[in-house]
Amino acid sequence: QVQLVESGGGLVQAGGSLRLSCAASGLTFRSYAMDWFRQAPGKEREFVAAISWSGGRTDYADSVKGRFTISRDNAKNTVFLQMNSLKPEDTAVYYCAATQLYERAKDDMDFWGKGTLVTVSS
Repeated sequence: QVQLVESGGGLVQAGGSLRLSCAASGLTFRSYAMDWFRQAPGKEREFVAAISWSGGRTDYADSVKGRFTISRDNAKNTVFLQMNSLKPEDTAVYYCAATQLYERAKDDMDFWGKGTLVTVSS
């Protein structure tokens, strides 16, 4: 049974930083590209960042480019999202997802975590 468990969310002031983690089990982690998505209240779930199987390729939404960094540790079956210079508009539930293809469309994800809430106060 595949499980993706996010952690690291919380309340932070604008300009602050958070580091999200997503621990994977039940799958061959190195065979999956990993993505982060987010969903703000009343909005569609949107792509945030993706990282390839080995970590050699990354992609970001324009809204987070230069502020967020995705990384992975295949030895620990974990993917991270370092979020710096946070803004109130980054407030959302953040989800990690696994895909065997290097994709950024939510419909192409194979597995999802349950999410972790990030709240950025102004």
